[in-house]
Amino acid sequence: MDTSQYLSIFLEESMDNLQTLNEALLQLEQEPENVDKLNEIFRVAHTIKGMAATMGYNTMAALTHKMEDVLSEFRDGELKVTQEVVTILFKCLDTLEQMVDNIQNGEEEEIPVDDIITKLESIAGMVNSNKNEEKAQNLEDSNDKNSEENDNDGSSDAKIALNEYDLNVMKQAIEKGYNAFYIDINLSKATLLKSARAFLIFKSLEEWGEITKSVPGTEDLEAENFEFEIQLVYLTSKDEKDVTEILKEISEVESINVEQLTLDKLKARYKVGEEKASDDKKDKVEESNKSKPEPVSKAKPSAKPAAKKNSQTQSHKKVHQSVRVDLEKLDRFLNMVSELVINRTRLEQISQSYKLVELNETLEQVARTTNDLQDLVMKIRMLPLDTVFNRFPRMIRDLSVELDKEMELIIEGQDTELDRTVIDEIGEPLIHLIRNAADHGIESKEDRLKAGKDPVGKVRLIAYQEGTKAVIKVQDDGYGIDVEKVREKAEERGISTENLTEEQITNLIFDQGFSTNDKVTDISGRGVGMDVVKTKIQSLGGTVDMTTEKGKGSTFTIKLPLTLQIITALLVKVGEENLAISLNAIDSVIDYKEAEIKKTNNKEVIIYRGKVLPIVRINEKLGLEKANSDKVYIVIVKVGDKMAGLLVDSLIGQQDIVIKPLGKTLKGLKEYIGATILGDGLVTLILDVASLV
Repeated sequence: MDTSQYLSIFLEESMDNLQTLNEALLQLEQEPENVDKLNEIFRVAHTIKGMAATMGYNTMAALTHKMEDVLSEFRDGELKVTQEVVTILFKCLDTLEQMVDNIQNGEEEEIPVDDIITKLESIAGMVNSNKNEEKAQNLEDSNDKNSEENDNDGSSDAKIALNEYDLNVMKQAIEKGYNAFYIDINLSKATLLKSARAFLIFKSLEEWGEITKSVPGTEDLEAENFEFEIQLVYLTSKDEKDVTEILKEISEVESINVEQLTLDKLKARYKVGEEKASDDKKDKVEESNKSKPEPVSKAKPSAKPAAKKNSQTQSHKKVHQSVRVDLEKLDRFLNMVSELVINRTRLEQISQSYKLVELNETLEQVARTTNDLQDLVMKIRMLPLDTVFNRFPRMIRDLSVELDKEMELIIEGQDTELDRTVIDEIGEPLIHLIRNAADHGIESKEDRLKAGKDPVGKVRLIAYQEGTKAVIKVQDDGYGIDVEKVREKAEERGISTENLTEEQITNLIFDQGFSTNDKVTDISGRGVGMDVVKTKIQSLGGTVDMTTEKGKGSTFTIKLPLTLQIITALLVKVGEENLAISLNAIDSVIDYKEAEIKKTNNKEVIIYRGKVLPIVRINEKLGLEKANSDKVYIVIVKVGDKMAGLLVDSLIGQQDIVIKPLGKTLKGLKEYIGATILGDGLVTLILDVASLV
């Protein structure tokens, strides 16, 4: 059977599962006794293994299997959760992520895993053969005993042999209001990929409860070492009808038999609670029960059985109210909406030219619908910053180990949403800033104690929305930046700092190749980080500013537009050319008065609200002819902490515009961020305010 149709699902779910494992391992390292988290890790790892084996990625499945062996040692209490062991598991996750990336990119290069597998095997150790034999004998004795009791009872409700441990788990679950079911599933004889079908059955059931026993076992299911019958013992808050409905939705299932196991039946058949076991045996069972998590279900049992069924049925239907959409289709959808905005503007101009009242009324309705559609498509494209932020706790943990510093990452506002285009690009600058905070900012434990600080350094990642912009801050409570050291480095590079303020001096760290680190390491010191940050942020239409206080820490503030596709702009005329300026960058517009223009250092400036602002004559900057206009305007623009006045010949008006890329030929023009098509069909260039000021 061709599995290519499942590839996109496999890739998406694998990346989600690997991120879940990353986060769960970080939490487990902090809380080694958290049994629920350990079992979550085990379940997710098992899911990855099953999916990889089903798709035929055997190396990936083998690596995850070895990882499961280590996790199993954790769960059995035979191995302690330590930093060294978790580091190996993280390397394993990194390798798995690289494998998924290779599959996604269509690369066939084999990633070597022998070294990691050897390390995992050495951690897990060789299990004593006598211990295996003892376990096998105990299980066999227990199965024989259960089979004998089943024969004596003459009932056929439970066809899977259950040992004392399984029965105690079921007893506890039933007492807490869960339902226990024996499920017999027969697949269609025409099923070509039985393991994939078994995986879907397990995945569907485990959304609503826990499978405590299966025949055949999971390894036989993965290897397709079975005929077409699967028997399960299942704990859930769902009723018999709901369980049957869940299974009926899976294709290639020929027959389903669901039978409820009550506490009375279990007591009668297996004498639960009446075993005259030795004290040692009871202790062993109690200890096992402590390490076994309670059965989980996404729908808790209701106190009112009559109402439970309806609420569960409704919640089950809600699961299917979202669909996966290919990003390429979403981009095409946005382009079509963009063209619609352009054509609407054209129709509005025609209507105004010919003064068509009836067309005006219709256009008002079209404008409202277009605006709603535009807002909707932009919201669909928005993603929470959590998709970027979720990688950083792991990064801080690794840097903490590498630099031998105690650090803690505090994240706030990860639900703040940005356009997908911005999300895709913002990761790299944030990585540079966080690594910089860890290496340059946070002091060693000894230095922090001497300074009277908490021995654990704090790195804060904060995000929030401010009008039409998103603000992201990276703060640390470390050394801060030594202005004198920056001044010395600047002088060494031939940069004069004579007339610069402290703020201007510290901002020199954004210059290409500038670094205050004397020692070059894998983390920093080459001076290729901060200039990359500034360049990338500016290319996204944003700004980056820094404030610092020696001995107390530094704060880097990034401001980004929420979207990069459709913006509101002010259209202006310079000479015979129409130009657009993003409204987000405009502070105000004032009349040009020759008497108010002053000169300093042979440059034109204007006093505006007590500040001295440089004047930029757009026609001279862009090499355009000056128009013979009686009235000229100054557009006051602001980029970060910089302000300037742009001299333009006339104002056309405010309008929604669609940003189109300039293409390869004009890509090098730094004065423009793109172009747009106006309603009259003319192409208008959009000024890059950051490059002008």
